[in-house]
Amino acid sequence: MNPELDNLDLIDLLSERHLLLRRITEEMWNDSSDIHISNSEWFIMARIYKRQPTIAFVSKNVDISRQAVHKFIKSLQSKDLVEVMNVKNNNKEKCIRLTSLGEECYEKNEALKASLEKKIAGKIGERQLGFLKDLLKSDWGLEEAHKG
Repeated sequence: MNPELDNLDLIDLLSERHLLLRRITEEMWNDSSDIHISNSEWFIMARIYKRQPTIAFVSKNVDISRQAVHKFIKSLQSKDLVEVMNVKNNNKEKCIRLTSLGEECYEKNEALKASLEKKIAGKIGERQLGFLKDLLKSDWGLEEAHKG
């Protein structure tokens, strides 16, 4: 066990592990690719993988400001990872999709994350990892608790 984690509550434990995993996956990607992709850019790419959502939809479904989403999309475009197109019969809306390079990068990153998950399973056990994933996916009743 890590003594630095001993006195943390659930929220801080989840946060610490999340930050560590994100840092490791970002380093794994950067060690294997010349294209730097930030965690926020990965988050956006995950929302559009195999889809062509509108930019407005992406903005509503990521916890990033609309202005920042536009900035990240411009950055992704400059790396040739996404393309932005007009929506048919709507001059105001734009939709976004991954380019073939974007899909290739996304799939390669998914494989890197799977290898990290395998390492975690090797350390804590397959059953424990499955249990942890099931716990994280389960309904914690937080939306109801938060509303009242």
